[in-house]
Amino acid sequence: MYYNEEFETLPRPALEALQVKRLKSMLERVYCNVPFYKDKFASLGVRPDSLKSLEDLRRLPFTVKQDMRDAYPYGLFSAPMEDIVRIHASSGTTGKPTVVGYTHKDIEIWSELMARSFVSAGVHRGDIIHNSYGYGLFTGGLGAHYGAEKLGASVIPMSGGNTKRQILIMKDFGSTVLTCTPSYSLYLAEAAKEEGVDFRSLSLRVGIFGAEPWSESMRTEIEEKLNLSAIDIYGLSEIMGPGVAIECQEAKCGLHIWEDHFIPEIINPETGEPVPEGEKGELVITTITKEGIPLLRYRTRDITSITYEPCTCGRTHARIARMSGRSDDMLIIRGVNVFPSQIESILMRIEGVEPHYLLIVERKGNLDTLEVQVEVDERLFSDEIKHLQAMAGAIEKEIKDLLSLTCKVRLVEPKTIMRSEGKAKRVIDNRPKV
Repeated sequence: MYYNEEFETLPRPALEALQVKRLKSMLERVYCNVPFYKDKFASLGVRPDSLKSLEDLRRLPFTVKQDMRDAYPYGLFSAPMEDIVRIHASSGTTGKPTVVGYTHKDIEIWSELMARSFVSAGVHRGDIIHNSYGYGLFTGGLGAHYGAEKLGASVIPMSGGNTKRQILIMKDFGSTVLTCTPSYSLYLAEAAKEEGVDFRSLSLRVGIFGAEPWSESMRTEIEEKLNLSAIDIYGLSEIMGPGVAIECQEAKCGLHIWEDHFIPEIINPETGEPVPEGEKGELVITTITKEGIPLLRYRTRDITSITYEPCTCGRTHARIARMSGRSDDMLIIRGVNVFPSQIESILMRIEGVEPHYLLIVERKGNLDTLEVQVEVDERLFSDEIKHLQAMAGAIEKEIKDLLSLTCKVRLVEPKTIMRSEGKAKRVIDNRPKV
């Protein structure tokens, strides 16, 4: 089932020809309208007409988040402000916020790509979409909302928070699709249990979860606790918002990235050079249809791999693997590179462990230490101390065997670790800043 079959199933040669055509137009736009890019091109001795094929893309400059912060608020906009009809921004918790603007055409494209994404996930016009992504400057809520309306489904604009009411609304309104972060979905499951609501009694059948990395083990946990099919969606505000890529319900084998609007690359994050198909690296995206703020070779810092093998669902667009973490939130502990999602995958395989954990990194003397706090269910926590010690030791051994990292595991009682209604906070790094 497709929303836009013509473009979703374009033969590879036709898709790449379309990308080249749209990329050339985009390069002319930013060269003429964005001084930042004109200066970049001049410093490299290239012009928009230098591009003859997709392979030439690697000759062009990268764009990074700091470039957007340096241009705050509107310095990278390609369209005049009278044509900008929507402005979103990141939270700015690690610096100035990154600001993005949308023209009418941008909003129409975003809405269609989210509608495509919903259909790919198995959603249809008759569905009632319970949208728990945050509304406001965050792109998640409105992105999903407009896509749902474009599809013709009913959308409930819940946003985040007020969890007890969320459960009541899902129950009373007959919600069939849930959109939120994966960690919040488990929080909903926990809260529903406290309220005496069994998710098996609800009408939910599909969950579309994104905005944070999550593991295959967490998918299994979510599907069991919420009684639905869990689908991974990917997006970022700098590129568009949600709906850049999504799994299909048929295969759940990688996220289809909509290549008629975005050109993906996978690079070695240290060297900037491309890596072979199928190898992990940093995802780089070039927008080829955006008018408000087109971005050239934007370094997402997300770690994934890509395949161009055809999917059994019939879509021809490339697929990226589930995000395994970010190159800029990767923990380096005693020379070992660690992503929280790797720890999560280990924890989720342990019977009796709850999907709530916290990684605490300290520096004692000149040595980095890692403590993994993880909740266990009530029954296990009431066991004898020696049983809990044995369980913690077994988890420590699993982490040591798989990641070559020695850590301390501390089992804590249920509901000890702070819950989040948005992105879960998984890491506290108390090491002194260099």
